Formats: sequence, C-alpha cells, structure tokens
Amino acid sequence: MEPVTLATDRLVLRTVGPQDTDAVYAAVQDPDIQRWTTIPSPYLPEHARAFTEQMVPEGWADASVCTFGVFLPGGELAGMLALTMRSLGTTEIGYWAAKEHRGHGYLTEATVAAGRWAFTHLSVDRVEWRAEVGNHASRAVAERAGFTIEGTLRSALNNKGVRRDCWVGSLLPSDLGLPSTAPYLPGRA
Repeated sequence: MEPVTLATDRLVLRTVGPQDTDAVYAAVQDPDIQRWTTIPSPYLPEHARAFTEQMVPEGWADASVCTFGVFLPGGELAGMLALTMRSLGTTEIGYWAAKEHRGHGYLTEATVAAGRWAFTHLSVDRVEWRAEVGNHASRAVAERAGFTIEGTLRSALNNKGVRRDCWVGSLLPSDLGLPSTAPYLPGRA
C-alpha cells in the first residue's frame, strides 16, 4: 500500500521518512513517552533511523502498520500515530504526543481522522485501543475520540520485558456515524 496523507482543520497526518528522523529522536527523549510506550529505552539515534527509514516504509508496503506523523501546518512534529492490523477487520491504534504539544487536542483530532480513514479505506469494522493501566493521558484521548472502554486485560501487555495489565477500548464505525462493512449484532444480556 502506498502511504496516504490525511488533513484535519489543524493537522497534517503523513508518513515519516529520513527527513523526520531528528524530530522523532528529539521528541522521544521525553521520559513519559519512553515510560508508557513499548519503544526502546534508552532511545538512541539508530532507533529513530530504523523507525523512519525501515519500519515505517515496510509497514506501509505490506499494509501491516500504517504510521502517521502528526504535524502542525508549519511542519512541526506534534506526535505519532499508528494503525496496526491485528486480524481481519480489526486494527489497533497507538499514539504519543510530543511534550510541548500535549493538552491541545491534537491526538484526539488525529485519532478521529485516522479512525474514519480506517473505516472507509481499510475495510476495518473495529479499531482497538490498549494502554497500560495508569496511562490516564492515553485513556483520555481515547475517550474524547469516542472509544468505549471495555475493561482491563490482566498481564496482556509486555513493556520492556515486564507483563502489565492494560485497559482496552474500541471504536466502531457507528461511533463516527459511518456504516459497517459487515452486519453487527450486539450481544444481549
């Protein structure tokens, strides 16, 4: 699959490449990003190069991971967002925000745009979100973007060799006023 670019009122979501390596490296030096995500820690320049020059292009090429840099109109990196295909019709979203760009709603806006794109262009009927229990900032973004928090999965996330509990939530096409590609019959108690 060829990378795509998405635009919102305030953001440009586009793939990252070698020209963005330094910005990715600088942003990920933030201890909160290293703490709450599964990226390597310490995060070295070679990690950023491998990410922008190998991992991101390969993910787009085989449609396994669609990674978007979240950029302000002037070109400044505000965050990162990825959609990872998990199973037929299901993708998992992950994201982080650069420290200086938190609290402006950028990730919520980017998450809604990426979810809408996944539903309309990837034949996805479920976007899942997971975050380690305690990552309240990530949970707030998911909830503001319309995700339903479904519960806690015990020992379901491995972060730097340690098994951790995680919250899980979902976004369905109907949450954004879109039709599903397959019929959906909710369970009844």
